[in-house]
Amino acid sequence: MRILELAGSRIEEFAVAQRDPRRSNVLTTDVSEIIRAVRQDGDKALRRYENTFGCVLPTLGLRLSAGEIKKAYSQVSRTEYGALSTARRRLHRTEKSTKTAMQSALVDRGARGGNSGKDDAGSSVDTDQISVTRSFVPIDSVGCYVPGGQANYPSSAIMSVVPAKVAGVRRIVVVSPTNKEGVIHPMTVVAADMCGATEIYRVGGAHAIAALAYGTESIRCVDKIVGPGGAYVTAAKSAVAADSVGIDMHAGPTELGIVADASSEPELIAADLISQAEHSVDTSCYLITTSARLAQNVDAALSEMIPDAQRGDIIRESLTNNGFLAVVSSKKDLVKLANLMAPEHLQVMTRNPHNTASMIRTPGLVLVGGDTPSSASDYLLGSNHILPTGGSGRFRGSLSVMDFLKMRTVVKSSVVALQKMEKKMRVLTDAEGLPNHCEAVSHRLSRSDKDVHQTA
Repeated sequence: MRILELAGSRIEEFAVAQRDPRRSNVLTTDVSEIIRAVRQDGDKALRRYENTFGCVLPTLGLRLSAGEIKKAYSQVSRTEYGALSTARRRLHRTEKSTKTAMQSALVDRGARGGNSGKDDAGSSVDTDQISVTRSFVPIDSVGCYVPGGQANYPSSAIMSVVPAKVAGVRRIVVVSPTNKEGVIHPMTVVAADMCGATEIYRVGGAHAIAALAYGTESIRCVDKIVGPGGAYVTAAKSAVAADSVGIDMHAGPTELGIVADASSEPELIAADLISQAEHSVDTSCYLITTSARLAQNVDAALSEMIPDAQRGDIIRESLTNNGFLAVVSSKKDLVKLANLMAPEHLQVMTRNPHNTASMIRTPGLVLVGGDTPSSASDYLLGSNHILPTGGSGRFRGSLSVMDFLKMRTVVKSSVVALQKMEKKMRVLTDAEGLPNHCEAVSHRLSRSDKDVHQTA
């Protein structure tokens, strides 16, 4: 791997350059054509594209039947089912805790703001005969994209369906590509079903995203689309988002950053870099350290371990083309570079990892200490592995129950309240050149005055 010495202004310049997106015009054009075809031809286009990339048997519908789902359970071993159950249970616990904390925080804010009445769902603030009530409500329908086809990712079904279920989403649609035999892997089917999916469809790629966004004869459209995917899926999500279809994030290739000092074990760092680099040749895995010797030792460990590693060709290409070992002069610069990079995963493996981690706020997921590898977080630590990439951790976190809830605000006013605000409102509407906004209030006050006179 490249060993880089970074200092001063080079730190920021280097970090910003790493976030530079390289989008293919050909890919964008292809995705636009796929979306157009699905909107025009519906299921016919879905079958055509799915047969190009996978296989949908003409005798089967796009939606998995109850019998097919039951059959998938019979094809999953007790050990496999137990692993899925543990992953589901741990993530469910985390998401449930998050939802409870959100609701409690909302109620607390309402109470501090003059709450005259509250319940478990939100807060109500009354001021001058104006009530503003806020609560969290689940989105009505979501589509969860689960990658598949050449590989199987039942863990991604868990990561997207569980938080939707905890949020209370009524319709949870899972789409996933098939293999060459036209089959979604049984563990993916079981994971989706056991976590609460209400519909499962054998379709993937950009055409699946188009179906979720606009609907076809077999698949009704959804309000929001979540889940990881390849370049075509990501481009399709970006495209449909322009039509007011919600998406979770523009997910890119896997990223792992590790911050470490001279106290760290080079072999563990090398093993962790390898574990994420095996995803694909375009992953971004790197080390940031204050120790030049550690960087050299990690490089040596990688050279020794990669030849014997499974998927070694992918790992070698990824680390050679995209990876680096950055040496900085101080802990301050280490923290600065980590925050600027904002990787999907960041492992903190310094002598005092909690102290270091407390200063790093931008990654999608921060893993503290030498015994918290990112590979474990992908499956069984109770965190979500659907994470922001490309530096977007600066403004959002992992997929969670928060992605499936929306703030509902209900406001009620009174004539007395309008009387008190009329003069100040006119100042503001005149300043903005929108006088009819205030006239709408004045008409109500005039009507109220007439009612008073008629009563008298």
